[in-house]
Amino acid sequence: MAHIGLINLLLIIVNIAVSYKGLKDRTFFNKYSFEVDNILVYKDYKRLISSGFLHVNWMHLLFNMFSLYAFSGLELRMGHASYLVLYVASLVGGNLLSLLIHRNHGDYSAVGASGAVCGIVFASIAVFPGMKLGFFGLPFAIPAWAYGVGYVLYSIYGVRSKKDNIGHEAHLGGALIGMLVVLCMVPEVVVTNLPTILAILLPGIFFVYIIVTRPHALLIENKYFQEHVGDYDLDDRYNLERSGQKQDLDALLEKIHKRGMKSLTKKERAMLMKYSEEV
Repeated sequence: MAHIGLINLLLIIVNIAVSYKGLKDRTFFNKYSFEVDNILVYKDYKRLISSGFLHVNWMHLLFNMFSLYAFSGLELRMGHASYLVLYVASLVGGNLLSLLIHRNHGDYSAVGASGAVCGIVFASIAVFPGMKLGFFGLPFAIPAWAYGVGYVLYSIYGVRSKKDNIGHEAHLGGALIGMLVVLCMVPEVVVTNLPTILAILLPGIFFVYIIVTRPHALLIENKYFQEHVGDYDLDDRYNLERSGQKQDLDALLEKIHKRGMKSLTKKERAMLMKYSEEV
């Protein structure tokens, strides 16, 4: 069994506690989830971090926390403080790339620690060049470099194609930032693992460059995207209009009671109008 570091253990505990609160309290969930309008229009920047400690359901939480535990060895290699900086930087990096890509999608909403976890995984790939990764149900493991290259290319394809509803942008952003941060903290890995690092970073950084300089490259339509626009996956996304209309309405009324009608976002006003017409 892997030895778990103190920071890793604390992060798992905080994720469990915050996710439990969010699953039980819809108002709490709405207040701290990632949502483009609330971040860009209302400057609620805490959501860039707080959303990473919320999860859609227990399976979502379990998968992320098991992945975090599996790479506990990185904290023992880097030290507590550096590991915590790496985790937070990866979390924010994943959300910032999501914010960049979805800046014109005001109602885009997301939760989950996947960006941070991807940062830890890819930092581990940089630090431990001989590492191999195994997967559930497979009787063999693959070299970490092959997983890293394949995952980045798959994420780029996923962001560009929009053929599924997985939050590839948060995964990619977290992975790239995680690897860049660990290079600054453990620079000697550049010598021991340079080919793998370049193979992973170069296509990812080039893709981000294209997004920034030619945003129209992401303008693509296909049948799947048209049918699923507005959906959010179980890994990073959560559509506030998809479940529990009564809970939504209760949360809106509570918000109005505490902060007034002017506190409602454009989307919340539309939801309130829709529900009032249905009553």
